[in-house]
Amino acid sequence: MPVVTLLQAKEQQKPVKIWTDEVEHEALAQMRRVASLPFIYKHVAGMPDIHLGKGATVGSVIATTDAVIPAAVGVDIGCGMNAVRLSLKASDLPDNLARVRAAIEDVVPLGAGGFHRKEQIRGGDAIARSLDVILEKHPDINKHGNARKYAHQMGTLGSGNHFIELCLDENDDVWVMLHSGSRGIGNMIGQYFIRLAKQDMRVHQLNVPDKELSYLREGTEHFDDYVEAVDWAQAYAMYNREHMMNAVLRVLADHLKRFTVTKEAINCHHNFVDREWHDGNHVWVTRKGAIRARAGELGIIPGSMGAKSYIVRGKGNAESFCSCAHGAGRKMSRTAAKNRFRVSDLERQTQGIECRKDKGVLDEIPAAYKSIDKVMSLQTDLVDVVHQLRQIVNVKG
Repeated sequence: MPVVTLLQAKEQQKPVKIWTDEVEHEALAQMRRVASLPFIYKHVAGMPDIHLGKGATVGSVIATTDAVIPAAVGVDIGCGMNAVRLSLKASDLPDNLARVRAAIEDVVPLGAGGFHRKEQIRGGDAIARSLDVILEKHPDINKHGNARKYAHQMGTLGSGNHFIELCLDENDDVWVMLHSGSRGIGNMIGQYFIRLAKQDMRVHQLNVPDKELSYLREGTEHFDDYVEAVDWAQAYAMYNREHMMNAVLRVLADHLKRFTVTKEAINCHHNFVDREWHDGNHVWVTRKGAIRARAGELGIIPGSMGAKSYIVRGKGNAESFCSCAHGAGRKMSRTAAKNRFRVSDLERQTQGIECRKDKGVLDEIPAAYKSIDKVMSLQTDLVDVVHQLRQIVNVKG
């Protein structure tokens, strides 16, 4: 059953509601600092996968009346998930999936600096051109001359917890699922406006409990420009996932029997800000490591590279601002995971999955994450499970 921990408001602080009773002390303190900001609407919500983040807590939902916090959105603007179901069954797949994984790795540029050659990008030029309007207003985004270059990372995966997977559901239907965001250009936009918000705090002599919570007020030039830029980055992230999905489907068409897509694509952000209607009011809702879960809305909640993932349908829970968890959530840092585990541990925890099993992905070992089953058990009032997926192929940068 869901466990909702209510932290009573201190002086000049809104309440904090968290869908778990297992939270780091530092994460709680971070949530309280967010709740003390003067423009918080009603309360701050924490999802079951909540853990300490930079600026704002990962797994937090922050509704605000007339301001946004760029660091709460973060620098991987629009990071999220994409999934489709195919007409293929498990029995249609080859026994050895190594060739399929290698083919995906060959066609989708992987890693932090992945680029497509310009001629490979379909639609990337139009996206890059629309960036020019933003760069004309804020040329310092392009201070090092790389913004337009990074705009041509369309269709690339990135590194860290970003991935491409083949999965099987409870009916042995094959799914393709992937996780990525706005890549280098989203990072540049995020970093720039985080700096700009901090400058605004100094100019207007406004105090915040943490400089990473520096904000932009609605109605100001910087606010409007940030919304324009973040909308662009969120659209870029959405298109980036679509490009990779199409590339993966072309690979599978070359290596597997003929198939069709039988489930409409689910493409959802989990690092984003949007203007929404809640309890009779228009408010800005920032989800940092959380997905929108309006009544009937489909979403994707992935586990770690060796755990289950879920396709869910939102229940429109008003207390969570129509939100739910975005994944398992880390329980230890990347450095701690690398120091604690060995490649043999990774091999054991990803047994039966065609994936990288080397020290370069030790920080992504399943044991570094919370139990996805526990996370799901804590949000039955937020979402219904539609499908349960298990990975058979995992591609990481």
